[in-house]
Amino acid sequence: MSLTPPSSRAPAADQTTTASSSASAAFTYPDCPGGLPPQSASAEGRAIFTDAYAVIPRDVQRDITTSFLPGWQATRMWVLARPMTGFSETFSHYLVETTAGGGSDTPENDASAEAVIFVTGGTLRLIIDGTAHDMAAGVYAFVPAGAAWSLHATGSTPAVWHWIRKRYVPAEGVSAPDAFVTSDADASPIPMPDCDGLWATTRFVDPADMRHDMHVNIVTFQPGGCIPFAETHVMEHGLFILQGTGDYLLNTSWVEVAAGDFLWLRAFCPQACTATGSEPFRYLLYKDVNRHMPLSPGGL
Repeated sequence: MSLTPPSSRAPAADQTTTASSSASAAFTYPDCPGGLPPQSASAEGRAIFTDAYAVIPRDVQRDITTSFLPGWQATRMWVLARPMTGFSETFSHYLVETTAGGGSDTPENDASAEAVIFVTGGTLRLIIDGTAHDMAAGVYAFVPAGAAWSLHATGSTPAVWHWIRKRYVPAEGVSAPDAFVTSDADASPIPMPDCDGLWATTRFVDPADMRHDMHVNIVTFQPGGCIPFAETHVMEHGLFILQGTGDYLLNTSWVEVAAGDFLWLRAFCPQACTATGSEPFRYLLYKDVNRHMPLSPGGL
């Protein structure tokens, strides 16, 4: 396995509250996928599925690969990740498009499911336990397990958003986390040590807060920034590329990724990356944290 990315070897962006959505002018988010390639297109592409990771590129997220859910109106979803025995077992990740007037008053059928909602386009109104929040691109919400919530598109253009779900694992002596709404613009990226500002992480939850058993962060690399070693750890990952391009090491292979692509990693899959291009390389990152390893059969 080479830790030198291809680009280095051959060089190649109710009460109502409103969170700020005016993210830095340097930050962008991909628009909605869909459509269908012409008959002249080649089926060969960048999609990969192995027993350690999957790459689901933007160009395979087409109209005919969407799903619909009971209780949701004018809403379609690309299911990018779901619990799978022997692969990644802790979370699901939906990329969602909700058109004008669409949404749900009964969005979740599992009382044990907590959620992160992150908006990348359009506008939504999220109501959690009676408190309404207006959401636009860059706004981030945490919905605790068991909360009463609803979500509806409020604009004339489709809302595009991410819905990341995990079964909440209670811990003795630790209270359950509270709902909150913030934004990409309101949370400051924290530089990683010894990286000269090239690698930073926007953390929406304090890592020392034991109430939370999942983190969904935004990781940002400036051009040329990198993870300088092969991370190999127990946390599962879902990575949705928000902006820019990069070379990503997955197990023993380097793959080129760009905005709109999704990477899905099981526990202990080695990973590293290098930002390519002239704009920041940013991704939305899920990981499971802060709980004992389950010892029951199947790890569930």
